[in-house]
Amino acid sequence: MRIHKITICTIAIAAACLSGCIKNDIPYPRIQANFLTFTAEGQDRGTTIDSINRTVTLHFDESVDIEAVRVEEYSVTPGSEVVDVDFSQPIDLSVPLNVYLRLYQDWQWSIVGQQDIERYFTVSGQVGNSLIDVPGKRIIAYVSKTASLTSMTVESIKLGPAGSKMSPNIGAPGVKVDFTHPVEVMVTAPYGKSTYWTIYVERSEVSVETVAADGWTNVGWIYGRAEAGRDNGLEYRIKGDAQWTRVDKNDITFDGGSFHTRLIHLSPLTTYEARAYSGDAYGETLEFTTGSVVQVPNSSLDDWWLDGKVWNPWSEGGEPYWDTGNKGATTLGSSNSVPTDDTSSGQGWAAMLETRFVGIGSIGKLAAGNLFVGRYVKTDGTNGILSFGREFTQRPTKLRGYLKYTSAPISSVTAGFENLRNQPDTCIVWVALIDQNEPFEIRTNPKNRQLFDPDGSYVVAYGKVEFGQTIPQYIPFEFELDYKSTSRVPKYILITASASKYGDYFTGGAGSVLYLDDLELLYDY
Repeated sequence: MRIHKITICTIAIAAACLSGCIKNDIPYPRIQANFLTFTAEGQDRGTTIDSINRTVTLHFDESVDIEAVRVEEYSVTPGSEVVDVDFSQPIDLSVPLNVYLRLYQDWQWSIVGQQDIERYFTVSGQVGNSLIDVPGKRIIAYVSKTASLTSMTVESIKLGPAGSKMSPNIGAPGVKVDFTHPVEVMVTAPYGKSTYWTIYVERSEVSVETVAADGWTNVGWIYGRAEAGRDNGLEYRIKGDAQWTRVDKNDITFDGGSFHTRLIHLSPLTTYEARAYSGDAYGETLEFTTGSVVQVPNSSLDDWWLDGKVWNPWSEGGEPYWDTGNKGATTLGSSNSVPTDDTSSGQGWAAMLETRFVGIGSIGKLAAGNLFVGRYVKTDGTNGILSFGREFTQRPTKLRGYLKYTSAPISSVTAGFENLRNQPDTCIVWVALIDQNEPFEIRTNPKNRQLFDPDGSYVVAYGKVEFGQTIPQYIPFEFELDYKSTSRVPKYILITASASKYGDYFTGGAGSVLYLDDLELLYDY
């Protein structure tokens, strides 16, 4: 691995090409050049490197000038080089930066900067939330159709990073603003960059609006907006019923003139109607239909069969749904994810996932016991390529199950995890719902590592449980899935369990063992 320290002067390399009369018909090797690591000043989370789509994603806090990001360190595939970009100088990540890596041929990568700056704007008598168009640097807010635009009070405003100054300061106490025409303000960040924002305030033609209604299985979501400060609320009913049920105000979340609620204990496969109200006025009636209760196949983990040295988590001749890393582990040893009759109920089978050092003497590597929904694709040297996920369109709220765990001291570490040596190992069980058009490919080879990112744009929902201590007897566990959106419909479900949380990085404790039994997806709160 070649590490480039930006604090060291850039070395210019000149290459001379000699051409001859001898024709060379030998093709160049086709080896993809990858970024292996990448860090920059001001990151508030780790870097996500996607070697399939060739993107490097960096997350920054509000204080960073994203137009002048300073790269701290990066590494690339040995033998490759960066073309036409000087990382010793600040780079502009306000838009994706295209970079070429050269290894026999040029490979285009994108360096993507993501910065979450809290922005808001409200005025007196506003209806709903403001539309904040960051690329266009404009704000659109709606007020009631009877509101006067000539003398309005800005109740709250923040358009830049923390500590920014605004001119004119239209949010100062006692200031009245004329919004009969668009108002332009200059926002200057603490690091000196200034941007101009244009604010539009318009009258709404309706006093109350039912914005959206989303149905899951036992859960529904209703969204409305109206003039802030009025008697606003939401109600629902089964389609065809005469009586509406009003949602208790304590169960509604109000954000100025926008409001929403979460309905629970609904019936599956049922069509409901929902609407917002404000005083005596009602918004449009919207319909939503709830889904069904679906469990993944072999969620009891009772079905296993032995194919040579490889234990498989499905019945012989049956349809695979789950898989393990056993095909990789058995290249140098035996299966380390196996069935056991030590179960939570005393009946049937459970999964026993053991972390081992697999190999002969000092030759080999750590193999974390694991189980996942998907399939083991192939072995890449001593690494694995896995397909995570099976088709799934329902929206569960939780995962429940039983586990026990033996935590061994972490005995094997890789670069970046040295501080974990001799610390207690940690097991993990996680669930994700994604809406990309294919399962997620996992690659554990450090040269082109591709791991799942819970913050990825493809993630609809994610949840997990971790234990970093020995649990000698089975205990029940349950965790919620955190949804990014109530309207996005997933295409795949991913369920993964590992005896070592950092097993994908070949870091963990030999002897850590996770027992897992009787998993169940829940659909209510």
